[in-house]
Amino acid sequence: MQYPMRPPAKAQRATDVASQPVVDASVPVNPLYSLKPGALWAQFKKEGFAFWMICGYIIVEYVRPQSIIPALDVLPWGLLVLLLALIGRLFEKGSAWLVDGTGWLVLLFNLVVLTSCFFAQYPDYSWANIKNCYYWVIVFFLIVNIVNTESRLLLFLTVYLLACAKVSFTLAKVWAMRGFAFTSWGLQGPPGFMANSGELAIQMLMYGPLALFLTLFLRPYISKWKFRVMMMMPITAAMVVVGASSRGAQVALGYQLYPTLLKGRLSVRNLLLIGLAGWALFAAIPEGQKARFMSAGDDQTSQQRLIYWKRGIEMIKEHPVLGIGYRNFLPYFERHYPQDMFYSHAQLPHNIFIEVGTDAGFIGLACFLALILRTGWLASRVNRFARHPEMARHFLLPISRGLMAALWGFLIAGQFVTVSYYPYFWINLSMMACLANVAAKLAAQKGLPPR
Repeated sequence: MQYPMRPPAKAQRATDVASQPVVDASVPVNPLYSLKPGALWAQFKKEGFAFWMICGYIIVEYVRPQSIIPALDVLPWGLLVLLLALIGRLFEKGSAWLVDGTGWLVLLFNLVVLTSCFFAQYPDYSWANIKNCYYWVIVFFLIVNIVNTESRLLLFLTVYLLACAKVSFTLAKVWAMRGFAFTSWGLQGPPGFMANSGELAIQMLMYGPLALFLTLFLRPYISKWKFRVMMMMPITAAMVVVGASSRGAQVALGYQLYPTLLKGRLSVRNLLLIGLAGWALFAAIPEGQKARFMSAGDDQTSQQRLIYWKRGIEMIKEHPVLGIGYRNFLPYFERHYPQDMFYSHAQLPHNIFIEVGTDAGFIGLACFLALILRTGWLASRVNRFARHPEMARHFLLPISRGLMAALWGFLIAGQFVTVSYYPYFWINLSMMACLANVAAKLAAQKGLPPR
């Protein structure tokens, strides 16, 4: 019996390559990647009431029209739109509620904080502020269970970035119009969690890397003018961080250059690039702010924070299980360490880990650290999916990198401010959980094995 002769190996490979379809990189795998307003709006209208309301929450929380127009500030708009989103989700067909490992950790952390309220040194302070803790449980579960498709995630990110861009463009202009000069009060955002310049700078650290990585990913699919406008988002975010005069945030911005520009790879080109960017950042810092850096550790503000940290660590050691109670640091410090107060009243500890440790002891701190590690684990899971050739043209990897760079900005700047229960970490965690769920769904649709 004669067998047909095989073609030479090279010829066979050439035949295989020729038989494969040619993929046009300029054609997005998702038509929404082109960011055409008509397509975005048409898709947005299809997504339903619950999705509209969760996007409305981002507008209410970040743009704060109720603060811009005082006549609107007659209702608790944040809670109202969350309640409407919950009602919409309850009537949404075709999908069950998702409570995964991340959700259980969020619930566990809040249960520990709630328990600390019962055993607090000053329970009245705990119960008066408890909303700031359980609020993020509601936000987390609504975002994760509503933003559950690739299109929804892209639209949600678009709303989030536009809301933050409104703040960054406005305040970058304010800083430019005062001649990029240093002021002790820095820049002030809209009322709420961005009113303080240091807290405003942290939000810019959360938004800038995400905007940059998404913009670079979308570049082949969008027009030149859209690309240039979108590139202004990370640029103005960095400007606001510098203009806000927050030393911790500026250190965090400098570190964000590592995952953003160096990308974990050492080369002469990358080292020169990050060196140039670092020099430009240093040159942009006003002289008054440079003087503040030179006095770090010696000025009264730094000395007071060092004492807060020292006493906070003592509080955790003395109350290791559940701490002194949620939000009890301020009254506890004033009554136990009046000799260490450089000002008329005490402040919060100016460190996210000391804040959580004094609020809920080592148990709460362990849960908080587990949530931080969980964010990194979710990112690594997304990255494993994204390495598959059939997934490379989805936005999984750039969004994952942007969210991780944002997390590092939060952790570094958070060593100098008290923002554990602000939106920064919780919204970032919610979006990372959404991204991981979307990645798993896309992989299942393409018949890829779970990773």
